[in-house]
Amino acid sequence: CTVKYSGYLGNWNNLFCSNGNSKCPRLMKLGKDITLWGLEIGLLSMTKGEAALFILMPEYAYGRRGCPPSIPPNTTVLFKVEVLDFIDSEECDACFELTYEQQDRLPLEKVLKVAATEREFGNYFFYKQRFKIAKDRYKRALSILGRSSSSKAEQSQINTSKLLLFLNLSLTYLKLERPDRALKYGELALELDQGNAKALFRCGQACLYMREYSKSQDFLVRAQHIQPFNRDINNELKKLARYHKKYMKVEKEMCCQMFDPLNSYK
Repeated sequence: CTVKYSGYLGNWNNLFCSNGNSKCPRLMKLGKDITLWGLEIGLLSMTKGEAALFILMPEYAYGRRGCPPSIPPNTTVLFKVEVLDFIDSEECDACFELTYEQQDRLPLEKVLKVAATEREFGNYFFYKQRFKIAKDRYKRALSILGRSSSSKAEQSQINTSKLLLFLNLSLTYLKLERPDRALKYGELALELDQGNAKALFRCGQACLYMREYSKSQDFLVRAQHIQPFNRDINNELKKLARYHKKYMKVEKEMCCQMFDPLNSYK
């Protein structure tokens, strides 16, 4: 969960801990990053966006010993808490503790749910601009979708989940300035859905980044045919035209410099 909190000793004036000044509170795991029993119980009772005040007796907080030097023995602590967001990761944690053979025997419904949760984690880190962690979470989700399906209906569900992950990975690799990898995952998405405008757009962006102007134009024009009024696609085509024009100008200048010495011998 992502939580804003402030902890006080004995009364609401004696602050001893807070993350209230952080613009982007980090994602914390109950039982690992949040270890106060009373605070964990309280957070489990809350919903997204809810704020609460908790009074924790010593047995639900730091106990008889306290936590020297900040927390005296047998201290009642107070917490102001706001839940900004949360993701239920219990099934994911249990799933990835299994062997590959055990994972392959899980019901498809559970596998898809785990993959969706991992994608949520990836999205969370992506929007926090922690792209390397986002990439790892998306790949973790893909790892559980490699199972063999017993029917076309099951394979269709798996492919739908994979498609979202391929698109997310393509965009994430663009943010990581790895256009070659972005192109790879964009093309994997197109293998599942040839008419996916977002996948075509990502491939076009990746090729433009690598200065493969002809390939970029091919991808972007195909995307434009599907979504002719998409502003992002149209702007990318304009950018491509500018870059290509600049590239041709540089090429022309280089050619002139190469042939000028020859002309001087005439």
